[in-house]
Amino acid sequence: MAAVSAMLIISAASFAQFDNTDFLRAGTVDGAILTQAYITPWANAFGAGANGSWYNTAKPHQLGGFDLTFGANVGFVPSSANTFDVSKIGLTEFTGTGMAPTVAGPDRDGPLLTGPGEGGITPVSFTTPGGSDWGAMPVPTLTAGIGLPLGTELRVRYIPEISVSGGSISSWGLGLLHSIMQYIPGDKVLPFDISLFGGYTTLKGNVPLEMLPDPSKPQNYSSAYPEGSFNNQNFGMTVDAWNLSAIGSINLPVISFYGGLGYSNTRSVIKMTGNFPLPTINPAISATDYVYEDAGVLKDFPTIDIKNFSGLRANAGFRLKFGVFTFNTDYTWSQYSVLSAGLGISFR
Repeated sequence: MAAVSAMLIISAASFAQFDNTDFLRAGTVDGAILTQAYITPWANAFGAGANGSWYNTAKPHQLGGFDLTFGANVGFVPSSANTFDVSKIGLTEFTGTGMAPTVAGPDRDGPLLTGPGEGGITPVSFTTPGGSDWGAMPVPTLTAGIGLPLGTELRVRYIPEISVSGGSISSWGLGLLHSIMQYIPGDKVLPFDISLFGGYTTLKGNVPLEMLPDPSKPQNYSSAYPEGSFNNQNFGMTVDAWNLSAIGSINLPVISFYGGLGYSNTRSVIKMTGNFPLPTINPAISATDYVYEDAGVLKDFPTIDIKNFSGLRANAGFRLKFGVFTFNTDYTWSQYSVLSAGLGISFR
């Protein structure tokens, strides 16, 4: 469990780098649009990693047989997802031109975005945040399998909620492996197996955010927002991932080779909750600058539903077995590719 906790800490710490919240000052609509464009590559890589380490052989356990495997998966962001064009993401009020880094992109500020002004009042403006120069998302899994009747194996993964980086992360999933070989005459003497597999995984995580009023700008908060009112901000994300695959394996005494071809799908939902101080224009407070006041406090951003990422996936790898102990590694080719490795115990 210590290894799982370590991987979860790395995963949560990665999302904790999402700490430059300037673009949330763009408001309810544009702030959500910018957040989605910025964070989508990590969300997709996280979902791709969640689909890894479900199997290391196409041969189901016999009735009552079982295994327990710790998997370490790394989802990779393609270079095409390292930037986005700020003029093509559908901003409604803020304007700008040029390519901005995503969270996985280069560690440099992006283009200047400017909001609507009023008379001689300075409009809100900011540069989009730099990326992390980090395009690999680690995703741990802890999976158990048990043999059922009719050449079928139930696979279950579960990680209880663990507190990390000021937030928490948890995961669970279900999968079924069903043998096709059992319907082929002479399957018992053939050195290979073919099965169908379907699996679903959900991961939930959250990390704290911090967006405070700009101290250089006028502020006019009432007693409704005393000191500490903006300390409840939170970034929460739920990732759902599933895949359907046909898999095959060649099983030798010590080493087995396995691979699969199938279809995967991921979906990510982001919720940013808490009190957020957004800038407003109020000539009665300042005739030259934007201000912070009660009217600008946003309680919870709208839910951000990152569109499904789906596509074909193919993977290949090998497994070593020494007694009841196993080690496996494989690589999955997809738009968001995944490198996986696993350690476990298996009783057939």
